[in-house]
Amino acid sequence: QVQLVESGGGLVQAGGSLRLSCAASGRTFSGYLLGWFRQAPGKEREFVASITWTGGRTAYADSVKGRFTISRDNAKNTVYLQMNSLKPEDTAVYSCAARMVVAREFGSWGQGTQVTVSS
Repeated sequence: QVQLVESGGGLVQAGGSLRLSCAASGRTFSGYLLGWFRQAPGKEREFVASITWTGGRTAYADSVKGRFTISRDNAKNTVYLQMNSLKPEDTAVYSCAARMVVAREFGSWGQGTQVTVSS
């Protein structure tokens, strides 16, 4: 069973940076895609970024391109989300998720970590 544990959230001023981590366990992740999603109060959950475990192919939401970088450390079974030039509108609960590359939906989710950006 896949387990995902996020960390690294917190309070930061606009223009600042944070790095989120997602520790993955429970299986080997070859053939998987791991993603970051976020949900702000009163809004639907939205895709932020994703990366394939094998090959490291990345994808980003337009709203974070050029500011956020997703990466993975295969040896540590960890995915990172480096967030720079943060804006108040980036405030949300950020969650890590995993699915097989061939799957349509993300079947495993972490508990989420709060990111708050003050103006």
